[in-house]
Amino acid sequence: MTDPAAKTLVPVLRISFPDEDRLGHGKMELLEHIRATGSISAAGRAMDMSYRRAWLLVSEMNQMFSEQVVEPQRGGQKGGGAALTPFGKNCSSVFAGWKRRCARASPKISPGSKQNAVCRERIRPPKQPS
Repeated sequence: MTDPAAKTLVPVLRISFPDEDRLGHGKMELLEHIRATGSISAAGRAMDMSYRRAWLLVSEMNQMFSEQVVEPQRGGQKGGGAALTPFGKNCSSVFAGWKRRCARASPKISPGSKQNAVCRERIRPPKQPS
């Protein structure tokens, strides 16, 4: 028998751009870590990802918009770092607001709700490896 908790429906906020770029929780979490640490490398480590992966995600975000979201900080004893631009801070703030509004709207599909139970009953079991 499948654990009912494994079939809990979780609403996810993701913005899909017309050119197939996507902006969601992971990239926004990376921005928050960059804001907190001042470093792409440290932000990546906090999310258990390589510097290269974190850098590629930052580069992807910087190319999604006409303004940069993250900018490098040059120099210093530690060799510089990274900081959110004013536009990046605004993106983070707007996304956090959307996420809060989604969370407030999601009690309809909370784990104990009737709607969730109806949906859970219709979820296919995970495919077993061949």
